[in-house]
Amino acid sequence: MPATPDESPTTEDATRRRVSMTAGGPILIEGPIRLTAADGREICCDRFLVAICTCHRSGIYPLCDTSHRRRRRVDPDS
Repeated sequence: MPATPDESPTTEDATRRRVSMTAGGPILIEGPIRLTAADGREICCDRFLVAICTCHRSGIYPLCDTSHRRRRRVDPDS
C-alpha cells in the first residue's frame, strides 16, 4: 500500500520488488534478484531490471535475450 503524505514508507515497502508483465514479452523484475531455476540452479542478477523469459525461446533461458522479437511463435492450428 503506498504511503500517504503523512506517512513514511515502511521497511516492508522498501524491500518489495516491482514486477511487470508485458504481452508477448518477458516478465520484468526490478533487481537485483536471486532466481532459482526449475532445474535447481541459482542465478544471481545484479542488474537494475531483470527480464525473465516467458516464451521459452531464449538462448539464456530462464533469462530473456529478446529472441521473442526475432522468432515467431508457431500456431499449432495452422
